[in-house]
Amino acid sequence: MSTIRHDAIVERIEGDKVIVRVTKMGACAGCHAKGICGESGSERFIEVRTPYATEYHAGDKVVVALLKPSMGMTSIVWGYVMPLIVLLATLFGCKSFGLEDGPSALASIVAVAIYYVILYLTRNIFERKIEFTIFKE
Repeated sequence: MSTIRHDAIVERIEGDKVIVRVTKMGACAGCHAKGICGESGSERFIEVRTPYATEYHAGDKVVVALLKPSMGMTSIVWGYVMPLIVLLATLFGCKSFGLEDGPSALASIVAVAIYYVILYLTRNIFERKIEFTIFKE
């Protein structure tokens, strides 16, 4: 499995963090999976913690990458697979208790919304587990 890498431009430095802007790559335009991978937007910002932050300056062209390829799979599991499991478990659970289709579907959507709120509130835990590295081009 190859490492996920993106070309980026340094926006600013804040202590030991380098904030970079990742722009959509030209290859994404024709990709059939661009809506799934989350790269469909034009740009996004990533914070990269590094002890070498002082070596970077705003405007530098850099490459950001995940430290381990397994981190990409971890992101996919928590961002896409687990919500699907929550949705289906809630739907089938409600149906097994005799709820009609409408309330079951609504409960499933609410359960997924609650899941994403919890995921957002615990984002600091994931930020420590999913680490990026940065290097100059």
